[in-house]
Amino acid sequence: MRTTIFGASGLLGMALIREWPGDSVTGLSSREVDIRDANAVQKAVKETNPDWVVLAAAYTDVDGCESNRDLAFAVNRDGALNVARAAQVIGARLLFLSSDYVFDGKKTSPYETGDRRNPQSVYGRTKAEAEIRLLVSNPDCCIVRTSWLFGIGGKCFPDTILKLAASRPAIDVVDDQRGSPTYAEDLARVIIQLCRKNAHGIVHATGAGDCTWFEFAQEIVRQAELPAMVRPVSSTQMARPAPRPAYSVLSPASLNSFGIEMPSWRDALQRYLKARG
Repeated sequence: MRTTIFGASGLLGMALIREWPGDSVTGLSSREVDIRDANAVQKAVKETNPDWVVLAAAYTDVDGCESNRDLAFAVNRDGALNVARAAQVIGARLLFLSSDYVFDGKKTSPYETGDRRNPQSVYGRTKAEAEIRLLVSNPDCCIVRTSWLFGIGGKCFPDTILKLAASRPAIDVVDDQRGSPTYAEDLARVIIQLCRKNAHGIVHATGAGDCTWFEFAQEIVRQAELPAMVRPVSSTQMARPAPRPAYSVLSPASLNSFGIEMPSWRDALQRYLKARG
């Protein structure tokens, strides 16, 4: 199987390159191919001639999207459509990475794949609109929604907490947003399995279990054996430009239907800390 990955320099893209065994894999960073450029995308897909295209490239600065709306839609929605069209031209399958931010966070039980999209941020709207258009233009595509991604090789929540905890006696972390931390390595392995199973439709793939950001930070500090105190605060006390879903836990039922399960986020964190060194 031949695979082309857009966004190969991101946390997930790098994990996909590391974890994908036995197949021909081409990784393209955003510097090599800007997905806003339809011609460049078309050329790259034709040259690599993949069976699967994995679109992990995105503008993921959630707060930045609020002040750079045009850029956010150009990359996350229009860029996705450029990749989808290029894949369709050569008959390749498409796997698109989406987000828990397509939901409003008002539920109190895990979101199912068929629950209504109601994004509250610009970033969430870009992903929701991309999903809707992709399902029309490429009905056999696979859309993988994930959440709270962390991993080796770039900025992520555990990395930030570890640096703060090493330099401060106490750190404040919001305790009224609940979701599921997802290790890039684990998500990469799931994506590989989904491609090999010729998956289509919407799939939710996150670390098993859930927590608040405060609980996540507490566990990071505990496992890393750092002395810093983690203090819970509300979202209003740490206001950000983009609204975050208060609850964005995703149901694993769609993933389980493929016979795939993900490890717990606590187990994943332990492996992340060991790999980080």
